[in-house]
Amino acid sequence: MLSVLEIIKRTTGFLEQRGVESPRLNAELLIGHALGLKRMQLYLQFERPLTEAELEKIRPLVKRRGGREPLQYIMGETEFSGLKLKVDRRALIPRPETEHLIELVTRQFVSPPATVLDLGTGSGAIALALAKAWPEAAVTAVDKSEEALALARENAEACALAGRVKFVSSDWFAGVSAGEKFALIVANPPYLSDAETDAAQPEVKDFEPRMALSAGPDGAADLDRIIGAARPYLAPGGLLACETGIAQHQALLALATRQGYARAESHRDLTGRERYLLAFV
Repeated sequence: MLSVLEIIKRTTGFLEQRGVESPRLNAELLIGHALGLKRMQLYLQFERPLTEAELEKIRPLVKRRGGREPLQYIMGETEFSGLKLKVDRRALIPRPETEHLIELVTRQFVSPPATVLDLGTGSGAIALALAKAWPEAAVTAVDKSEEALALARENAEACALAGRVKFVSSDWFAGVSAGEKFALIVANPPYLSDAETDAAQPEVKDFEPRMALSAGPDGAADLDRIIGAARPYLAPGGLLACETGIAQHQALLALATRQGYARAESHRDLTGRERYLLAFV
């Protein structure tokens, strides 16, 4: 019988051969998930022999990861801004860059905004994180994908925030009433070019929904639509905050100026790349 440590080592080698980044960490997380153990618990059982029934739980998960399916989809969840979110192929996996967008946005308000609109909510990550941060705010989350909206609603229920967020089927602003005003509009739209999506890691291009990744030849089509349409929906003193591609900022800042925003700013992510656009009215 093989021990826990021996299976970890074999799995690590298998994943490494298939080009998986951080193969040892992936192996430990997958095996721990299959056995219902946290990593520290796993370490305390390194010498324990594994039964055939336990190996049968581990094998299909390792096979999926070897096929480059994202770890988060296999495990079925991820952490985001202090929330545990369900993730699957209906929506993008929330990224650390988007957690930083939440931090950037919440620093802009001395008191919580009364109304918030999350465009393209996907798994619901942004809307739910802001609803948690600002219990007083009325948060609306829209997406044109009914599958993504279903996932977002499931996450709202699981996070005990179902009564705090209104979910609406909408292609950007199409389903938002013309008279509605928001103190904050936030969006993490598709911003990769078609070529960037095609060149992405298999975990991204082969598993995550392409409609949530790619936005035309230069990746800016959806950002252009959002910046061009958002201003009438912003309350006086309101803010539009977008996550963007790293090579799009000069054009986006110029567009915000042409659209009549009072001020537009670029902000960098934790790697120093221009990643976020803030536009104020």
